[in-house]
Amino acid sequence: MKTFLPKLYLSSLFLVLFQFSFSQNVKLKTGDLLFQSMNCGPLCEAINEVTEGYQGKDFSHLGMVYIKNDSIFVIEAAGKAVKITPYETFKTYTKEEMFVGRLKRKYRKYIPEAITFSLQQVGVPYDDEYLYDNGKYYCSELIYDAFLHSYKKPLFDLFPMTFKSPKSNEYFEVWADYYEKLKMEIPEGQLGCNPGGISTSDKLKIIGTLR
Repeated sequence: MKTFLPKLYLSSLFLVLFQFSFSQNVKLKTGDLLFQSMNCGPLCEAINEVTEGYQGKDFSHLGMVYIKNDSIFVIEAAGKAVKITPYETFKTYTKEEMFVGRLKRKYRKYIPEAITFSLQQVGVPYDDEYLYDNGKYYCSELIYDAFLHSYKKPLFDLFPMTFKSPKSNEYFEVWADYYEKLKMEIPEGQLGCNPGGISTSDKLKIIGTLR
């Protein structure tokens, strides 16, 4: 006697198996980009509200994988400066799954020089002003410049930044307070980049997730 499973059940089963495979079969390589929703309170919440990442996900941080002597590190701009962080430490920044982006094949030849550039920036101060090209780096700015250097032209895109809530068109209070403490004007409309924007680039493919 034959047993027929409903098509809806089969579709749901396939989706579950696909998602499991998507999240489990990632072997990191040097040059992979790790996107994560870092828990940094109201600032990250404000960033998430005005940016949209891959499949609508919220990303507030990213770093680039660097494998040396079979040990996995992440080059990132975070805290006080650009630094090299053990992968096991990097993944503790979030309780959510991280998404792994890999450059499409035609762009992978630019990875070694991007890595060299990034390593040369270790110790450069963190860009707490979020201004492009001011001698400091925030997370996505480091990645943008690394591939700008190796590709000799922009690989990723810059967009006008906004610090306003789309719900009210008023500045987020957290950003207003932030820049008031820095004694500078909010850089509304100036060009910049963010993890969400890079995650949607057509130059890379999201190949899976990691926890």
